[in-house]
Amino acid sequence: MNIDSASTGFAAVGSAPRLQVLTLLVRAGNAGLTTGDIQQKLDIPASTLTHHLKQLADGNAIKQVKQGRAMFNIANYDHLTALAKFLLNECCIDAQPELEMEPANV
Repeated sequence: MNIDSASTGFAAVGSAPRLQVLTLLVRAGNAGLTTGDIQQKLDIPASTLTHHLKQLADGNAIKQVKQGRAMFNIANYDHLTALAKFLLNECCIDAQPELEMEPANV
């Protein structure tokens, strides 16, 4: 994953309502939830929810699958895992070992 892809993914979840939607979808598992189910559970107006779902889909944080008249929204676990790995990949590389300090003579 490159910095641009990571930035887009993190931006997609960069608001409280979108993070709330994503958390709900993560909890729902691979079956996902319909847009109507999300709207009912979170009490978000339809037009606002549509905007948030588009942002999440554009950031690759969720997948959307149309089945008949229903749109299922599913957390994109592979991409979410890649985002987490991207963020943690460089963990502690630049960390300095703690300097041993002599106790002060009092």
